[in-house]
Amino acid sequence: MIIRVSIGLLILALSTSCVSKKIYNDLESKYADSRKENRSLADENADLLKAKNQLELDRDGLKTDLSKSKMELDKFKADYAAAQNKFKVLQDSYLALEKNSGDALQSNMKKNRDLLEQLDEKGKALAFEQERLSKSAQRLQELEDLIAAKEASMKKLKETLSKALNSFEGKGLTVQQKNGKVYVSMENKLLFNSGSWAVGSEGKKAVVELGKVLGDNPDISVLIEGHTDDDAFTASGPIADNWDLSTKRATSIVAILSENKKINKENLTAAGRGEFSPLGSNATAEGKAKNRRIEIILTPRLDEIAEMLNEIN
Repeated sequence: MIIRVSIGLLILALSTSCVSKKIYNDLESKYADSRKENRSLADENADLLKAKNQLELDRDGLKTDLSKSKMELDKFKADYAAAQNKFKVLQDSYLALEKNSGDALQSNMKKNRDLLEQLDEKGKALAFEQERLSKSAQRLQELEDLIAAKEASMKKLKETLSKALNSFEGKGLTVQQKNGKVYVSMENKLLFNSGSWAVGSEGKKAVVELGKVLGDNPDISVLIEGHTDDDAFTASGPIADNWDLSTKRATSIVAILSENKKINKENLTAAGRGEFSPLGSNATAEGKAKNRRIEIILTPRLDEIAEMLNEIN
């Protein structure tokens, strides 16, 4: 109630003062710009996720091509073996026909020469296919090793975060690894008071500890998502709705992380999801509590994988 009265007095003061109204309008314009930038960053993050999915599809396609090449190689080997058998038969015939007429002998010699030429061509084709298959298998192994290394680094990051944030688990903070990413979830009870986007002292400690780990992992992309339940936002002030509130809360986390000089700010993205990505049912108090949260999604950089796929293609 005190906050609402204070905000109302502030708005009244702003509306009655020319200088204050200008400052207010400037702040309101900056806030609109921040919302526009937030939407752009969210779209960019969606594009990155789409690119990652496409890279995984390309990798699966490469595996399919490798399997097909192996089948073709097996066919080449079978053809080559059949040709060798045929050559052996002809060679035996040649020995038997050496006693026959010169015409028959010349005919068999020509067949032998033709067969030798065919064997030579098939041998060259087989050697070429084996070399191509060997290169493809090598690049695929390198790609799989790189993906495995990314998975291992994310597992290590998850373990490091769990250890660093251990004292906050059970207070609304969880750390888990899935889909090649690490998710740090913080419920609002650890971070914010109802309707507020100011981070409390205990929540700030958790974010600072998280920032220390991120500072030691500069190649990790960090997406901070704000989430709410479906209760309509009713407080007065610059916040219009739950979407605005979730965005403002996400940028509050970004602000704290940005205080760590070791964190590359280009890796930070803030996004508001409002009530549109719930974890639980909004029909229960427990579900609402789970939905009111900050999700911090840590993703490894995929530049090396993309470059390797381009080289293969």
